[in-house]
Amino acid sequence: MPSDRPSSPLPSGTPSSNELSNAFPHALSDIHFRLLVDAVQDYAIFMLDPDGRVASWNQGAQNIKGYMADEIIGQHFSVFYTPDDVAAAKPHKGLTLAALEGRIEDEGWRVRQDGSRFWANVTITAVRAPDGALRGFAKVTRDMTDRLRLVELQHASALSSHMQSAREEERTRIARELHDDLGQQLVALKMDVALLDQAAAEDGKTARHGIEQTIALQAQIDSIIASARRIAGGLRPPMLDDLGLGAALDWLAAEFRNRYGLAVTVQNAADQLALLPAAATAIFRMVQEALTNVTRHADATRVRVQMHVVQDEFRLHIEDNGRGTTLDKNRGKDSFGLLGMQERVRQFNGRITFDSAPGGGFRIDIRFPVDAVQAEHGGN
Repeated sequence: MPSDRPSSPLPSGTPSSNELSNAFPHALSDIHFRLLVDAVQDYAIFMLDPDGRVASWNQGAQNIKGYMADEIIGQHFSVFYTPDDVAAAKPHKGLTLAALEGRIEDEGWRVRQDGSRFWANVTITAVRAPDGALRGFAKVTRDMTDRLRLVELQHASALSSHMQSAREEERTRIARELHDDLGQQLVALKMDVALLDQAAAEDGKTARHGIEQTIALQAQIDSIIASARRIAGGLRPPMLDDLGLGAALDWLAAEFRNRYGLAVTVQNAADQLALLPAAATAIFRMVQEALTNVTRHADATRVRVQMHVVQDEFRLHIEDNGRGTTLDKNRGKDSFGLLGMQERVRQFNGRITFDSAPGGGFRIDIRFPVDAVQAEHGGN
């Protein structure tokens, strides 16, 4: 169907676009290609002559490497390499290999104009004329520093998780040895002293002060046994493995009430949720760390620990009535306890928030996805 709009004829003697394309196909192709390359912002795309000198420069190369085109064109591309790589002749070897194989790919540190380094993914492709003569090299560089940091963070996270697991295993071993080995030996020693005391009393040959000494010795042994059990419980309370998280937190609350006079209440509305052993351990350690921080820094008299499940979230809330703090200060160099909590929460894809102000107490709110902390087949 013909158009109703009048055509606008080209001026006399002006070739049409088809005629231009037919007359200069390679010129238009080169122009379009250069426009395309120049428009790329995230990749450094440039040409090298056969000797490795920079022959072209795009906007992405300027963004990544920091050089303006007139600052770098004509320089040897070895300026992008670290001194160690230059000393090892890596730039020369790369061009030689690319000329032999047609294309190479490499990752490593590269250097910007200001001397800073970035992790780069680099491809070098040999460019040849129709007769096979080497015309130069096309080089494409991508800044992979953020991806490298992500990999390093993932590795650090895995290492941290492994270290925490190993630490818990070691605590369990030490606690078991304190409770079973040292504890039993102390009980046996107490029984021996009691028998000695009984024999001396029956024999009537031991002075009264000797009997008093054995009684005092039994009292000391009782104190040592209690200390050993307390230390073992602090390392790894047996009820955490035997009776579950709720019982372990009740024991922990009683310990802090007895030792520090801190009124700790535990409100547990999440007993119906069977937790993974690692998740139960992480939650216990976070509550333990929070209570320890309260006794060290908060000057508080009451702490409330609440656990409940809301839809698909397991929620833990810890709140004290202490003197509070400014969060900026609390996140400084002395806040390793809070950093440890954040790491434990992150390992289970949870979220943690802190809320405090001078004179207003301190609140910790933690939320985990239920499917990240729940045991598959039940059991705490």
